[in-house]
Amino acid sequence: MPAQTLFRQTAHFLLLAMLVGLGSNIAQAAQGIAQYGKPKYADGFAHFDYVNPNAPRGGTLTLPNPGQRTSFDKFNPYTLRGVTAPGIDLMFESLAEGSADEVSSIYGLLADDIDIAKDRKSVTFHIRPEAKFSDGSPVLAADVKHSFDTLMSGLAHPRYKTTFADVKQAVVLSDRVVRFDFANNNTELPIMVGTLPIFSRNWGKRPDGTMIAFDKIAFETPIGSGPYLIESFKAGKSIAYKRNPQYWADQLSKPLNVRVGFYNFDRVLYKLYSDDAVRLEAFKAGEFDALVEYRAKIWAKGYVGSKFDNGTLLKKAFINHNGAGMQGFAMNVRKPALQDPRVRQALGLALDFEWLNRQIFFDQYGRINSYFTNSDLSANFDGPRKPTEAELKLLRPLKAKYPQWVPDAVFGPMPAPPSTRSPGSLRQNLRQARELLMHAGWQYRDGALRNEKGEPFRIEMVENGGFFLRVLSAYGRNLEKLGIQLDIRTSDFALYQKRMDEYDFDMTTTRFPDSQNPGNELWDRFGSQAAKAKGSDNIIGIQSPVVDALIEEITKAQNREELRAACRALDRVLWNSYYVIPQWYNPTHRVAFQKEMRYPEPPLYYQAEPWIMQNWWKEEAK
Repeated sequence: MPAQTLFRQTAHFLLLAMLVGLGSNIAQAAQGIAQYGKPKYADGFAHFDYVNPNAPRGGTLTLPNPGQRTSFDKFNPYTLRGVTAPGIDLMFESLAEGSADEVSSIYGLLADDIDIAKDRKSVTFHIRPEAKFSDGSPVLAADVKHSFDTLMSGLAHPRYKTTFADVKQAVVLSDRVVRFDFANNNTELPIMVGTLPIFSRNWGKRPDGTMIAFDKIAFETPIGSGPYLIESFKAGKSIAYKRNPQYWADQLSKPLNVRVGFYNFDRVLYKLYSDDAVRLEAFKAGEFDALVEYRAKIWAKGYVGSKFDNGTLLKKAFINHNGAGMQGFAMNVRKPALQDPRVRQALGLALDFEWLNRQIFFDQYGRINSYFTNSDLSANFDGPRKPTEAELKLLRPLKAKYPQWVPDAVFGPMPAPPSTRSPGSLRQNLRQARELLMHAGWQYRDGALRNEKGEPFRIEMVENGGFFLRVLSAYGRNLEKLGIQLDIRTSDFALYQKRMDEYDFDMTTTRFPDSQNPGNELWDRFGSQAAKAKGSDNIIGIQSPVVDALIEEITKAQNREELRAACRALDRVLWNSYYVIPQWYNPTHRVAFQKEMRYPEPPLYYQAEPWIMQNWWKEEAK
């Protein structure tokens, strides 16, 4: 930005600092900040490197239901109950935007300056005077505070209260200046509050001026600042968005760098299909433009036919550098039968990955071997090595203080997941499992594995749809050899989500979202307090003082080396506690698309659906 503007805004911040008592804590304001070091892009950059700045705008992008949702019953994505309409995030923005080709940096979007205090106990944002909501009203600091306070209230999804627990308050300093104060010196907090979704104070206001309670807002049209508006919808079936002709970022005299090459379609239409087979056939019939495929067999055998042969339809596996994280069968340790780690380890020994990969997945997958798979944060990243001195510095005091919560195995080489590759075998693994179960008090008698009370060992596996039925059938046959009965329950997404929110299951398939720079989201995923709150990501129910302590070390890491040591220590504790039966991963995104679709080179870190939405375009667009 021009030097005069920066000088005026910095002086303004300094004046505000004196008024509110910040004094010498003020640091230099900038458009971009990084958690560690400096951001990749300097102030005034033209656009992100991974976009096409000359991408044509226009046309309609038609997409199927993302994920497993087959319907929706609300527009509000920030509450616990119900299923949100796909694409609703197109209507909301945040103070800053992340970059997909670096780790943990943000750049001003609604805000044009970001100012971190020298003691890192607060961050101040100056909101662009041009920023407006979809109803034409300006985005003000009071709206930012309202958004934060609402998400931290009991009316929003509980995950926000857990994730932002270290943020003390949002303070309005002037109409367009807002400050967030932090309870702890957590280097991730400025990034987190910068990407907080912002919505208008008027969202949910009735004609008579009274407000609908936030948790009751359902189909009331969101008032956000994003580039799209809802054009039409059929409840639970489809929803169409159109570009807001008055979108504030399109009205600027100079293109906004974090929006150049983004959102190139005039309309976005989602069609929701009843199941995966119907969706694939609809794609082949030309009903939508692109489809991300997660099933190896369908990718190998389903995406074939004359339209693929003649080039009308294309398919490609796009490389990504995302950390694969953890995907697997998660065990709910709130259930008495699953509280013994020896039982959980035994259940993992019954999964024959090599057979599944060969017979079902066409050898397309590698095995998950960490909670941070495919990342340098994994304790297995450079092989099954013993903890480093930096890791031991964290683990030894915790072992002394909480010996029952730190498995002895964490001090040895990181174990590989069970394998049936020669010289191993399924028979050998099941024998080890039977031994573990016996020591945990489970004996085979009267045709079933039973505890001391004579109760049979039964597991209810809850899934949202039939995606894993072939895998579960094979797994169930192996469990039968141990005397364990696997009951498979499938349901639609809404009922499945309700059971997850209430932790009404024994086991389920889970995928912990990828992150190149994990931090406060781990409290919601593995923290003790989250285990007690309905709807958290801690579906496992982990309540471990050791896990809590290591998450705290991760969130207060001052550099990448400290982060790596803390993540690897946490990885060792989680892995050797056998909370999840690890599954598999593929370092590509499988995407099929119509021949008219065009795309830039993908960034380093991205998810396929948002990338298509944000950065693709159509050749025919004008």
